[in-house]
Amino acid sequence: MIKVEVRLYATLRKYRPELEVGEPLSLQLPEKIMVRQLLEEKLGIPATVVKIVFVNGRQREVDHSLAEGDRVAVFPPVGGG
Repeated sequence: MIKVEVRLYATLRKYRPELEVGEPLSLQLPEKIMVRQLLEEKLGIPATVVKIVFVNGRQREVDHSLAEGDRVAVFPPVGGG
């Protein structure tokens, strides 16, 4: 098992309403888990609603494998005008 820290931003926070703004979620996950599995299987977030994922401050794709101590930030598409 590995431990990772996840932060959900903007509209993705609705998937974890118990978290305060900016509050991280600490999770114990199986080794060799990919970002897509974290999102869909562990958090119930469809990968299709995610626009950008950062792992340890670097942009990653959903097929990126996570490791012990990773910090994951997940963002939806953002609109504005």
